[in-house]
Amino acid sequence: MTGSPSPQEGIRAAEASPTHIAGSAASTALLVVLFGSFMDLLDATIVTVAAPATAQDLGAGDAQIQWTIAAYTLALGAGLITGGRLGDQYGRKRLFMIGLAGFMVTSALCALAVDPGMLIGMRSGQGLTAGIMVPQVFGIIRASFAPGERAKAFGAYGAVQGLASVAGPLLGGLLVDADLFGLGWRTIFWINVPVSVLALISGARVLPESRSASTARLDLTGALLAATGILLLLLPIIQAETWGWTWASYALLAAGTTVLAIFLAYERRLTGRGSEPVFDPALLRVRAFAVGLSASVLFFGGIGPSFLTLSVYLQNGTGRTAWETGLVILPYALGSIITSGLGVALAAKAGRALLITGSLTIAASQLVLWFIVRDGNDPGYWLLALALFIGGLGLGLAAPILVNVVLAGVPGRNAGAAGGVLSTVNQIGGAVGIAVLGTIFFTTVTGSATGAPALPDHSHALSVVLIVSAALYLVTALVMLALPKAAVEHAE
Repeated sequence: MTGSPSPQEGIRAAEASPTHIAGSAASTALLVVLFGSFMDLLDATIVTVAAPATAQDLGAGDAQIQWTIAAYTLALGAGLITGGRLGDQYGRKRLFMIGLAGFMVTSALCALAVDPGMLIGMRSGQGLTAGIMVPQVFGIIRASFAPGERAKAFGAYGAVQGLASVAGPLLGGLLVDADLFGLGWRTIFWINVPVSVLALISGARVLPESRSASTARLDLTGALLAATGILLLLLPIIQAETWGWTWASYALLAAGTTVLAIFLAYERRLTGRGSEPVFDPALLRVRAFAVGLSASVLFFGGIGPSFLTLSVYLQNGTGRTAWETGLVILPYALGSIITSGLGVALAAKAGRALLITGSLTIAASQLVLWFIVRDGNDPGYWLLALALFIGGLGLGLAAPILVNVVLAGVPGRNAGAAGGVLSTVNQIGGAVGIAVLGTIFFTTVTGSATGAPALPDHSHALSVVLIVSAALYLVTALVMLALPKAAVEHAE
């Protein structure tokens, strides 16, 4: 056949023969999608270090600090529900570029926020656009590289995840303390704009287009019901300090539970009609998946609030700067990088054992941290670093392989849907954890004796959270006993 191929032929060719952009163009395409992933991962951690400075500048209350972080993770989870399906239907390059452009705009609006409400709203927008952008990364990599070259590309993606975990707290602290052009915390959002512009220009030139042959309709109603139900459950928990537990709070909890029940009924009806729901309730009958959902919520529910409460303790309690806070948190990221490769390498033989070991190691680190902060004195850098380093070792063993261990017990025909749900639940677990443990922390600080020194006040609150968190990871380890022994093996 001569002449230019049709768009449909070009898409099929991109999926069937990905070497058509091999060489420097493929490398540039990889850089573009890695930049997008890096910014998403960075924003999940960078804001935590900047939270105290942000709250002080905007006059945000404790609940609003929690929402600044929880809104992003919750919206990200909601975006992941439909982002991958949108890319499959309308083109992964197109959706990646739309998501990246939206992320750039909402980042700028976060930087321009004039009050906590605007910042929370724009953080939700950031999370939603990231949820559209991130699921396209894997499809674009497949369309850019030949099968034999993809392992290196996915390896680079893993390296970017590790780099973002290190760079987030350090870059957040550096930018806040540097106070470039008098912008303070706002620079953590402004930095996304020039990077996004470069990625958009490069992506328009080199990213290949690809989409799935599936023509299944999007389950937008299901996605909206799920997000609404979870939001209704989180609202009274995060606002507990401000609102108290009134009849309205319990009404919201009841409404959230009802909406989620409607969501499950709606998804069951879609499945019965032969449609593709965002969540197939039949998966709950698969023991490994049901246990995996619980393990994911518990495991990821402890990570986000640990960093938030520690950051507030270090800055508002011990008087450290944002940069010094980033340096304290750095050993956690380094520990996770050290063990993540080991965890991935051994997952196919000892996945469950690694998950349990990782969870118990995190629990041990929380108890060590509790022991050194409980007396109300500043324990100093090295003791804090040691406790956090131990926690990072545990995180690296468990976090990268949790989904693959769960999928080992899911029938192959359901693995794709189950993996997507688990990735979403990881984000939702983080939002729930921030709501529950964050509320415990801020309520305990507020409930301390009036006029008490800042450090004992925050030490006591952090100690309570650490005990609860350690118990959480002990329960997580027990739940993981019911998971499959080894992770499913797949190259990507």
